[in-house]
Amino acid sequence: MAKAARHLLLSIVILGVGLLGLAGVAYVMMPGAARLPAVAIGGPFALSDGNGHVVTDGDMKGRPFLVFFGYTHCPDICPTSLFEISQVLKTMGPDKKISVLFVTVDPARDTPAVMKDYVADFDPRIIGLSGDPAHIQSVEKAYRVYARKAPTSEGGDYAMDHTAIVYLMDKDGRFVNAFNLERPPEAAAKELEKYL
Repeated sequence: MAKAARHLLLSIVILGVGLLGLAGVAYVMMPGAARLPAVAIGGPFALSDGNGHVVTDGDMKGRPFLVFFGYTHCPDICPTSLFEISQVLKTMGPDKKISVLFVTVDPARDTPAVMKDYVADFDPRIIGLSGDPAHIQSVEKAYRVYARKAPTSEGGDYAMDHTAIVYLMDKDGRFVNAFNLERPPEAAAKELEKYL
């Protein structure tokens, strides 16, 4: 009984911290709110894709890109968001030079090969990225991402609580705003095309 109560308390604490972090990010991104300087979100990174290549922030320069943090064991938010992003990209057409970086928050399970297999079900412009935990934490910090393990059972299985924002970055790698997927793909595609 005491063990179950500790697990419940730990889950509540993790959820509370996560909600606090998300509220802070949401406040900063609200129209009219005091905004952080553009350099406060984003920055240098070097992570591995599923083909054995290191992808850096420098590789993204010259074109807008989206960044989304998640993990392959995510039951609903991550696959739904990646599907919605794929619909936007499909609407834009295959010739539009835009990339989407899907960065894992669970590098212990999401190796570069696992990420490659996972994103293969979505638009080919979506690149799955992984790396060692220290590199992932550094990128999470740069993007102000909250990510924590949340045990789900006695067997050691876990989920990941994480920020579920899609970051829109401009051609110079500067943060523009949270990219809204809660609209028709045509409207989202039209916004992205403004940054090409």
